[in-house]
Amino acid sequence: MSYVLRESPAGMALDMNLPDDVTAQVSGLFVYPVKSCAGVQAAQSLLTETGLEFDRAWMVVDGRGNFLTQRELPRMALVQPQLKTADMVLRAPGMLALHVALDRVEAATRVRLWGQEARGFDMGPLAAQWFTDFLGTPARLVRFDPDHPRRSSLDWTGGIEALNQFNDGFPLLVISQASLDQFNEKRLAQGLAAVGMARFRPNIVLGDAAGGFVLLPHDEDRLDLLHIDTAVRLKPVKPCPRCPIPNVDPATGLSSPEVGDLLQSYRQDPRLKGAVTFGMNAIVLQGVGQVLKVGQPVSASYGFE
Repeated sequence: MSYVLRESPAGMALDMNLPDDVTAQVSGLFVYPVKSCAGVQAAQSLLTETGLEFDRAWMVVDGRGNFLTQRELPRMALVQPQLKTADMVLRAPGMLALHVALDRVEAATRVRLWGQEARGFDMGPLAAQWFTDFLGTPARLVRFDPDHPRRSSLDWTGGIEALNQFNDGFPLLVISQASLDQFNEKRLAQGLAAVGMARFRPNIVLGDAAGGFVLLPHDEDRLDLLHIDTAVRLKPVKPCPRCPIPNVDPATGLSSPEVGDLLQSYRQDPRLKGAVTFGMNAIVLQGVGQVLKVGQPVSASYGFE
């Protein structure tokens, strides 16, 4: 068993060794129904084999079926989804609301995501015109075909098959609140305003446990298995390399380099040959069909090699 020096809730170092078991709680849940558009903060969410229900279930593509992203079109951050019982409502500045039925699709289609082909269903001309008008470029909305799931890289999952919808590569992204707090402390020291967790687009945010255990920044990098209550087991498998999307202000859709520049100064990750990382991609080992809720207890152990 390994031991680490922790901090008390008051911020004073405790001169004692504590075992490497971690207790935390789910302090935030986020679903991103349309890839690269704004997220939905949820009090609870159904866990499926592809992650949180409706996460990246839709995607915007160009006329050739290639996915569109905030990296090139930061205005996508201004598209705000709202999930209702029978439909998803999309709102954006200067646009009438677009209602997308949850149980209806149109023609089957093939799309491309990071150079790989995926299958989906076109959501029709009205949705296409809505996104074309708002983004100022030809665009269509597609729904993921659940009969043809995408699979995470077995090189990172240890041979475990993990399924995705239109995610970049893994069904879940986990970030601790402590990681964001440290990042914002560094921003404040530079005279810059703090940013919200929405910049980093996690699905699950880990916060300090009610009993007083204090997560350290990037503890999520070091955890082996996450146990949420007793029924759910998640495994962090790969650090999340960060693209320019955290530079996009989700409130304005404008991009500036300060967030990426700060990450570059202290988050170059040798596990990914120096790429900048923030958060951990995770897969589902157990608990499909369970409902995750904000406030649920989380326990874990460190997985140092």
